[in-house]
Amino acid sequence: MFNERKAAQAAAWFLRQQGGRMPHLKLVKLMYLADRQSLDEHGFPITGDLAVSMPHGPVLSMTLNLVNGDVESGVDGWEAWISDRADHEVALRERPGGSDALDELSEADLAILESVWARFGGMSKWQIRDYTHEHCAEWQDPQGSSIPIPYERIFEALGRSREEAEQLAERLNEQRSIERRFASL
Repeated sequence: MFNERKAAQAAAWFLRQQGGRMPHLKLVKLMYLADRQSLDEHGFPITGDLAVSMPHGPVLSMTLNLVNGDVESGVDGWEAWISDRADHEVALRERPGGSDALDELSEADLAILESVWARFGGMSKWQIRDYTHEHCAEWQDPQGSSIPIPYERIFEALGRSREEAEQLAERLNEQRSIERRFASL
């Protein structure tokens, strides 16, 4: 299930690496690539967000909605960490006590963020967009709309067999279902 606070802290980590501000397109691509790498290495995403194909490549659905201001942020969620989008950029918010308290991110999460930054942080927003078009086989051109990207397709694009991809996706979908039940209590 999507963890807004964890997504905000991952975004804050990337923004800190870039000096506190970056194009929103680059940020949403870095976030997608981090969740993708986490799926590859650990079998589950960092943020719990769902992926979709958009005209500029694959993105995380709720994360993009938060960046665009299309959904209301929760308490100590996105808006507590990340400024509203302006001139196609987002920025790290000043927080009481600083932005060092990334308490939602595990050491494994931070290692993935570091790896993604080392590989893609030097790219421009257009270079990273083009990379996801060319190297993320799960992406399909949605012809101006959006198309959900099922976990199975991501796992297959990462080199898993169809059977293993289905098993991994089923486990994630079962976990999401359990989390939804507990959240409604």
